Amino acid sequence: MISIGASGVSGATGPHDTAPRRERYMKNLEWVKDLVEAERRMEESGIIDLSAMPDESRDLQLKTSEFLKEIKEHFVEYTTAFNSMKNSTLGSIKIYGISNTVADFMLFRNGYKLLFTGTEPGKITISFQAQATSFIPSPGQSNFSPTGEEMLLANYGAFGELSWTYRGTSVNPEHLVRYYLSRFIRESAK
Repeated sequence: MISIGASGVSGATGPHDTAPRRERYMKNLEWVKDLVEAERRMEESGIIDLSAMPDESRDLQLKTSEFLKEIKEHFVEYTTAFNSMKNSTLGSIKIYGISNTVADFMLFRNGYKLLFTGTEPGKITISFQAQATSFIPSPGQSNFSPTGEEMLLANYGAFGELSWTYRGTSVNPEHLVRYYLSRFIRESAK
């Protein structure tokens, strides 16, 4: 039996009580913390605010960053495996964080880029960029030319459940990474 008291959660522990499960549980308590904070503000001010709702924009920005970090972790795991199995620095894949952003990142290999950018809360842009054939760019032009942009969109479902979609279809992060990493490796091969 599990009970929640003033001191926290107590109760059953066992083989299913793992660190990732506890971490996920604690992360899922953000909404409870928001409720406690709203109630504390009402008690201090003496005013009951019936319209007090969670800040969906802030929540969506946080979820966008979390999803970018999650898929980046998968990319790091799989590119590390690819690079070590390849057993050569030539043609290895590098992953870089993009400066002045919370969670944006890119893969780089043989002059080819794959960028994942949180353009706004609930919207992630995926773009491929190939190095231009000209070594001297025209003024105002970069050495990289975009080869297309694709988008992941967040959708709220029943009871506030957030899911990420691509062209209206729900996305599994591991499958997404497998698809884009395979495509990136094929298209960046020299």
